[in-house]
Amino acid sequence: MTEPPPPPSHDEGAERIEGIERRWAMVGIGVLLVLVVVAAFAGIHQAAMPQSRVEIVDPLRLHLSGEFIDSNLGSAVEPDGSVTVRAIGQEYSFTPSCILVPRDTPITFRATSADVVHGFLIDGTDINLMLVPGYISSLRARFETLGERYMPCHEFCGTGHEGMWGRIKVVDKAVFAQMAAGAKRVSCVK
Repeated sequence: MTEPPPPPSHDEGAERIEGIERRWAMVGIGVLLVLVVVAAFAGIHQAAMPQSRVEIVDPLRLHLSGEFIDSNLGSAVEPDGSVTVRAIGQEYSFTPSCILVPRDTPITFRATSADVVHGFLIDGTDINLMLVPGYISSLRARFETLGERYMPCHEFCGTGHEGMWGRIKVVDKAVFAQMAAGAKRVSCVK
């Protein structure tokens, strides 16, 4: 009968555990280094390859001159039959607060902020813009169903943020055309 090997001494067990801990520390450091390299590459790449089209606007002159004057806000029919919606987000409202759009029509949303960062989200759709002062946010969309949708601000903009809501009303093309025939801009705000 052979005798079992003697149990490892205290020093041998400690060395084995220390080796395992070293390996895991190296794995952790390796993962951290990979994350730093990826973050640095992404930052440098974004700086070297900016967005292809950036539109700027003076947030201090929005209501006074240019594309976002009060008489130019809301929905407008373009010569090609599409609709352009212009809107401004400011603490704590959207202008216009109710936007009217036709169903089954290409729509371009163009919006900006007059003061701080706001969110422009239309419930039940994939329309989600960030409105940044000094920049114009633009998005193309099409609504297939009639009805009313809510438009909350989803970026915290101050103490009145929870009350910053707007509405989108999707109406039939014929109804929209009739309303647009008598006005330069269409909005469901009376």
